[in-house]
Amino acid sequence: MAMTLNCDIVSAENEIFSGLVEMVVATGSQGDLGVNYGHAPLLTSLEPGPVRIKKQGGEEEVYYVSGGFLEVQPNHVTILADTALRAGDMDEAAAEEAKKQAANKLLSQAGDIDYSKAAIQLAEASAQLRALQAIRRKSR
Repeated sequence: MAMTLNCDIVSAENEIFSGLVEMVVATGSQGDLGVNYGHAPLLTSLEPGPVRIKKQGGEEEVYYVSGGFLEVQPNHVTILADTALRAGDMDEAAAEEAKKQAANKLLSQAGDIDYSKAAIQLAEASAQLRALQAIRRKSR
């Protein structure tokens, strides 16, 4: 039996996941990060993107976080996300539309566009689509 650790994924609205996991993979500020049993204590910021968890027994689940923090303590991982969504709660068509609109804003020459806000919207929509693609790959 694989070694496990407790994992909590919490958004501003509610707790998304709590349970025993064998591994957590998330996109940190310095790149992808994998956490297994016995990982050194750590605190890092998270970029928008998928969070994969391998639950006790081997089943994998994918979540989307729009950013936040990942904390590793002995035998416990906590993800505090601005927004966290389960796979079933994401709408691919809405994410595609949001990405398209943000890209169009960035290409616009209008003077009233907030380019930093549009860039953030583009990054979040792209991250949601990456999470959906990871879910699709996992289900094959």
